[in-house]
Amino acid sequence: MSFKLPPPNPQYSKLSFPAPHILLVTLSRPKDLNCINSTGHAELHSIWEWLDDEPSLRVGIITGEGRAFCAGADLKEWNSATQANQKRTASPPSGFGGLSRRTGKKPVIAAVNGLALGGGCEMITNMDIVIACEKAFFGFPEVQRGVVAWAGALPRIVRTVGRQRAMEMVLTGRRVSAREAKEWGFVNEVVGDEKQVVLRAIEVATQIAANSPDSVIVSREGVKLGWEGIGAEEGTRLLIESWEKKLNAGENIKEGLRAFVEKRKPQWVESKL
Repeated sequence: MSFKLPPPNPQYSKLSFPAPHILLVTLSRPKDLNCINSTGHAELHSIWEWLDDEPSLRVGIITGEGRAFCAGADLKEWNSATQANQKRTASPPSGFGGLSRRTGKKPVIAAVNGLALGGGCEMITNMDIVIACEKAFFGFPEVQRGVVAWAGALPRIVRTVGRQRAMEMVLTGRRVSAREAKEWGFVNEVVGDEKQVVLRAIEVATQIAANSPDSVIVSREGVKLGWEGIGAEEGTRLLIESWEKKLNAGENIKEGLRAFVEKRKPQWVESKL
């Protein structure tokens, strides 16, 4: 693929482009269960910013290499700083892995290929769509290590699974299976193994990428307004005031309506939103 902006060259992740308009990010520290250190956080923050800024890309996917999706923070790095009474390197404003507090513009899908613990689970909490393999499991073991899930999951997880289930997860630290997480509404879909989970994520991403990139961006913004706790009427008003003129000024709304009348597949252009 050709890009208008040069892609990042991360040390701890691999970038690939499995289908048109789709970015696949693979966390690549398999011996460390893909835990993320301070450098990795900065790299991932830059990757997701690039996704939003690169007009040829419409959807992102994140997965892990090996048997883990992400085991959370690099506790060895954290321990070294704590024992030396040094302040840890601050996470980017987008949170753990550049995702746990990300607002962003374009959707990101999690293809959970294995364990997702601590910060790994915090990323999942703020993901747009989550697809997990059968052997995946989720948990917040921070209380078992004397730390806290600071990266944004605590106020968010309750909105997905409810107070009692959220309390159970974060106060006991127990691991929740993929099937149980799906029953709780934390996971969209459970598939076979780690290879199938990435393939399924690509299928879903392809469905999204086939739609108007303008409409996807604005529709996602509308859902996010409700996610952040704004009332339905207020959220609708803000969405219209912020986005309706921009959407109507673009070429994709004209193309989509014209294609419907002409009974053909629309030919979308790169979003300028």
